[in-house]
Amino acid sequence: MRVSTIAERIEAVRLQIADACLRSGRSPEEVTIVAVTKGFPPEAVREAFAAGLSHFGENRVQEAQAKIPLLANLAPRPTWHMVGHLQTNKVKAALELFDIVESVDSVHLGQAIARHAGGKRVPLLLEVNVSGEASKYGFTLSELPEALRSLQALPELDVRGLMTVAPIAEDPETVRVVFQQLRGLRDRLYLKDLSMGMTDDFEVAIQEGATMVRIGRAIFGARPQE
Repeated sequence: MRVSTIAERIEAVRLQIADACLRSGRSPEEVTIVAVTKGFPPEAVREAFAAGLSHFGENRVQEAQAKIPLLANLAPRPTWHMVGHLQTNKVKAALELFDIVESVDSVHLGQAIARHAGGKRVPLLLEVNVSGEASKYGFTLSELPEALRSLQALPELDVRGLMTVAPIAEDPETVRVVFQQLRGLRDRLYLKDLSMGMTDDFEVAIQEGATMVRIGRAIFGARPQE
């Protein structure tokens, strides 16, 4: 059986996004695909870029340090998103690689980013642990407003919105409430972006207001180690 190409998978994802937007009265132009390239080689990124994607996400600084420089000749330069947990001792290296940090999960981390900003204003999202899972990083719903005030007071930080990772579920409808809660919080805090939804649940996330969806498997297939 013929294996779908990356370009074909991207087209399928775009059709799913268009359908989810149609059902929720939105425009597909409101939704940015962040192709998560963790575990995939630079060649896969090049294929996705050639198919029209311009936003890519990495989970680990070390992997990004090995991969992103090999893609320096892509033009116009893609936008790189840090989407995994970022340790404070990796902040300086991360800011040399990434254009936006989606996974700011503590005031301490935000302060470290501000210290290493080097005169730039760093775009970022605050990660929220909406479901309260012990295995996940992020602010609790109750912590977030005060944390946001603290980080918005730092001129080096451009807090653009919120991010969450929903619980793994066989039926994406069961995590709809997670996306609804994050959207409500975003609206109350007058922020713009919502990064939520991955391969198994991005259509529901879009229906609930996602402006960024982080998609790996639906674009690149199973990771080599899976």
